[in-house]
Amino acid sequence: MKPTVSYKQHSIEGPFDGIIIGSGIGGLGLAAILAREGQRILVLERHYTAGGYTHVFRRKGYEWDVGVHYIGEVNRPNSLVRKLFDYVTDGSLEWEDMGDVYDNIRFGDEVFSFRRGTEAFKEGLKEHFPAAEDQRAIDRYVDLVHDVVGSARGFFTEKAVPGPVAALAGPWMRRRLLKHSRMTTLEALQTLTRNPRLIGVLTGQWGDYGLPPSKSSFAMHCMVARHYFKGGCYPIGGSGRILEAIAPVIQDAGGLIVTNAEVASVRVAKGRATGVEMADGRVFEAPRIVSGAGYMNTVRHLLPPEVVERHGMLQDMQKVRPSAAHLCLYLGFKETAQALDLPRANHWIYPEGGYDHDATVERFLENPESEIPLAYVSFPAAKDPDFERRYPGRSTVEVLTVTPWELFAEWQGTRWMKRGPEYEALKAGLSERLLDKLFAVEPQLRGKVDHAELSTPLSTAHFCNYEHGEIYGLDHTPDRFEQRFLKPRTPVKDFYLTGQDIATAGIGGALSASMLTAIAILNRNLTSEIVNHSQ
Repeated sequence: MKPTVSYKQHSIEGPFDGIIIGSGIGGLGLAAILAREGQRILVLERHYTAGGYTHVFRRKGYEWDVGVHYIGEVNRPNSLVRKLFDYVTDGSLEWEDMGDVYDNIRFGDEVFSFRRGTEAFKEGLKEHFPAAEDQRAIDRYVDLVHDVVGSARGFFTEKAVPGPVAALAGPWMRRRLLKHSRMTTLEALQTLTRNPRLIGVLTGQWGDYGLPPSKSSFAMHCMVARHYFKGGCYPIGGSGRILEAIAPVIQDAGGLIVTNAEVASVRVAKGRATGVEMADGRVFEAPRIVSGAGYMNTVRHLLPPEVVERHGMLQDMQKVRPSAAHLCLYLGFKETAQALDLPRANHWIYPEGGYDHDATVERFLENPESEIPLAYVSFPAAKDPDFERRYPGRSTVEVLTVTPWELFAEWQGTRWMKRGPEYEALKAGLSERLLDKLFAVEPQLRGKVDHAELSTPLSTAHFCNYEHGEIYGLDHTPDRFEQRFLKPRTPVKDFYLTGQDIATAGIGGALSASMLTAIAILNRNLTSEIVNHSQ
């Protein structure tokens, strides 16, 4: 059976036990968990392809992922992330380890490799920082990261417990993480070291959560850093395998994942969600409705305005802000990854001496003609051992960077491929700048590009329905962690939220949110069931 069906070509008949709006990993994961409880779930996706940031797209014999560049902890069979993936895929998703080095942090000709394993990570950094005070700072940093992540369980569990329990125990459950989340990453690291070069290296993955050190919550930084301490992995068969592996679990319970299915609004009667109205006017009803479309989309576009006003949701929305926008240059080559000597480790490319990430970002935001503050390079064809079977004699590379939404705002509302010569010239110039960054570290690729395509924030706005093309939903600032409304339960009865906005950025964060929402819906702690589940 195909993993999805088209709304326009398939007869959809109830009853359903639940409806989920959006087919990102948060929605898909939740649908699979509920399916394992015997529930028939309808997942509605407004676009022609499902999977959110886990989906792939293809051009001229090539395939690229759009968001799954690497995932941590899945190479640890007993980690919660691995257990969750095994649970929602019935163990059918396989992973390829990226090897001893997962990230290379580059400042000009300086290269700092992040090595798999906590001790190897520390030893690799200490080779570059021989001073005793720096080595002590590295040890203290790693210990602190572990401590912060260890404090997160209570914080996230509190999001899923019933209201009376949260009111009574919530402050205690949240207290430990809030101590760290209220500090910026820069503030926290400056308590460990005053060496700007070391701080620049330790924060070299800031693009994984979209905020430079003086803006990001230290808790978010720690969760990303800890996520990869044991190395990075990639799904064998490409990121499209995630949808393919989850879909049968949903379908075996009678559920459906439907594409080209745009929801116009959530139906609310007497304070309770009763169903959804589609863009064509058709109505589907279910005992519970879940939005995985993001908090801002849900408030602005899905809930009735009178409901939003009654519960003060617009005021809540003013307390958070959208995350960074990005560019991604998708490249195709008519040679294998092996022939091109492509690495599996990612490159994080920064300006020479650009250890102050905040300064380099600020310069670029003020003047987009200045040096690009970050270029992240991923090599999916090298990471995936099945790529050569699917695309013999081919390989792909992706180059990403942050960008201000304002640079593209004047073309908002225009159609793809019909945005005019000025837009195409802007894209061409940005593509060349990103290619220069790539060729500086992988010079053997120069002159061998067969296909190049740049996606802009307009692409993200279109496919993910984020108004400003944001990649991580809501910004992970210290203030974000204070917001009690970012949780599965909403003021509307039988209406829930899931996805990265109620947990944290990234595939792992959004998948964890699916578990939190399932706990809230079922009013039962599923953690031990998921951890102890065996296929």
